[in-house]
Amino acid sequence: MEAPPRPQLFDFQGVLMTKFNTDNWENVKNFKAKPDDIVIATYPKSGTTWACYLLDRIYFGKTHPEKETSLPLFLRVPYLEQSVPGHPKGKDLIDQLTITPRLIKTHLPVQFVPETFWEQNCKIIYVARNPKDVAVSHFHFSHMSSAHPDPGDWNGFLQRFMQGKMAYGAWHEHVVGWWEKKQTYPNLHYIFYEDLSENLGRETDELCGFLGVSLSAEQKESIMTAVKFDNMKDNNLTNFTNGPLMNLKVSPFMRKGKVGDWKNHFTVAQSQHCDEHYKQQIQSAGLHFRTEL
Repeated sequence: MEAPPRPQLFDFQGVLMTKFNTDNWENVKNFKAKPDDIVIATYPKSGTTWACYLLDRIYFGKTHPEKETSLPLFLRVPYLEQSVPGHPKGKDLIDQLTITPRLIKTHLPVQFVPETFWEQNCKIIYVARNPKDVAVSHFHFSHMSSAHPDPGDWNGFLQRFMQGKMAYGAWHEHVVGWWEKKQTYPNLHYIFYEDLSENLGRETDELCGFLGVSLSAEQKESIMTAVKFDNMKDNNLTNFTNGPLMNLKVSPFMRKGKVGDWKNHFTVAQSQHCDEHYKQQIQSAGLHFRTEL
């Protein structure tokens, strides 16, 4: 099946979006959450797949090992708002999940999250990543994924990224919106990608504490091995080998997964400009990001 043309960004209730994330909006908005649903929320290219697989292994590594050899991750942890022609809608895939808890992925800014998730007091994990690495990852991803507008050259892409001219809007509005929600909604666990990279074991322990899950030493070791970047990159069920609208010949879905890869793309002037720009945008919220380890 021929891929549909790349989508255009348009203003959707004050946030730039594409039709691939809004075409099923009424059904998404009216989604019926269950109390034990777990949501994994991120701005695109912030460690979403890593977090999804970590959660999947924490909950189902022992109880449903058969999934590990049969079902791609994007079917195990459906993407709530996805609506790509010729592919099942994310909301429908969630409705078809039979095991609990249902793990649900979204990139929605906090104000777009269906009300029933808050009403049911669902647990939500938000992963935030520093803007420089997000921009680089997004640039390469946009080249290989026709779900996004054409990225053009790096300089133009970076300017648009910093202006918030991206699907799901501005990075800083996204991370700050979810950070502020955390202050009033105790069932939100906010994780930094850089912390996961620095000490995955520690962050997994904190995550399990938040979820009320206990792992044996053997289970934890098995999970730590499974979710290593290189192992996920080699695993056809986690590396989006059959993901919709992706051309893996252009760039692998899982490219580097490193903190600080931005140094291979940014000029000194771009780096300084970016630092200044985001310092103004997020410091009042009390948010701080590391750009290297």
